[in-house]
Amino acid sequence: MVVMKLMENSVAVVTGAASPRGIGRATARLLAEHGATVAIIDLRTEEAEAAAAALGEGHRGYACDVGDRGEAQATARRILSDFGGIDSLFNFAGISRSTQVMDIGDEEYDAVMRINLGGTMNMCQAVIPHMRERKRGAIICIGSVAALRGGGLFGSSHYAASKGGVHSLAKALARELGPDGIRVNAIAPGLIETDIFQGKLTEEKKREIVAGIPLGRVGQPQDVAQLAVFLASDAASYITGTIIDINGGGHIH
Repeated sequence: MVVMKLMENSVAVVTGAASPRGIGRATARLLAEHGATVAIIDLRTEEAEAAAAALGEGHRGYACDVGDRGEAQATARRILSDFGGIDSLFNFAGISRSTQVMDIGDEEYDAVMRINLGGTMNMCQAVIPHMRERKRGAIICIGSVAALRGGGLFGSSHYAASKGGVHSLAKALARELGPDGIRVNAIAPGLIETDIFQGKLTEEKKREIVAGIPLGRVGQPQDVAQLAVFLASDAASYITGTIIDINGGGHIH
């Protein structure tokens, strides 16, 4: 049986993809399986390079703080120099905090906004000129169910606000960049079992959450990766400006 490779002969950039159990890492693996050459971006050089090496020959890792506009621009230039083009961008770098509203200080608020929303904007600005020149490209952003339901299970008000900003940014960019052949979509995951929860997702808490999910399980990074790769592929060539929920029915609206 011949398996169609959705991303063959393309270059994909995935931010926040070094964590072994993260959505970014799962997406990078699936992209490689579908024929893409993958550039992994994360904070630390050795971790980004190790994650890229695990995908096989030809993939590369880059250290970059996406919250720093200058670093984002410089990293995009390096990737373009190394690979000659960027076909898709997956904005998956992010941080989560569960601080209650009156305990959120300036430093924490700024960090959440800087990475989740600012980092998404910075990376988009870094690749858009190239995509415009080629008259094609796909950008996938990670939002959250927290932005849809007024906070998440572990994310607080500033986290929800940052992800709501990502949703709005994706829609606005889709409208602005559509005439340039660039598609922009966002994914709003529900509870996905990743390392971001840092021990907060106990077995007892998991059972409590699963009781409210019609499909009867917590999401896995691969669930989101499959949607992300589809949205970046030509199979989704007429989809732009969407916010797609993926939560097993835990949030139906």
